[in-house]
Amino acid sequence: MLAKILCVDDDPITLMLYKMVVRKSGFAHEIETARNGEEALQFFDKSASANTNYPEIIFLDLNMPVMGGWEFLDHFSTEKYSSYSEVKVIVLSSTIDPHDIEKAKTYPMVIDFQSKPISKEMLENIKNLL
Repeated sequence: MLAKILCVDDDPITLMLYKMVVRKSGFAHEIETARNGEEALQFFDKSASANTNYPEIIFLDLNMPVMGGWEFLDHFSTEKYSSYSEVKVIVLSSTIDPHDIEKAKTYPMVIDFQSKPISKEMLENIKNLL
């Protein structure tokens, strides 16, 4: 079981579903959420200043207002966030575009690209990737 994960999605129902499935599957002890990439970056900034544990995995939507998933990955790949190099990202998208899948592979922290919605079976497969 992971200690903490971060779910980044602009849809409150999707975030509620993530929490429910993650809890029922026993995938993680703690589930943090952010509504866009900017909030996710702020979460890491606060974690660093508060000296708290950061998530081991990020479930990341691509299409969000304010800051989408690609922009988040661009920022998260910079030197500023290099201390989080152990954090892995699972891209969760409502569409499976082959170009998006190939683009995701260019980010070293992305270990998987999955189609929404999240499921217990998907979490079991992700456990095998870790």
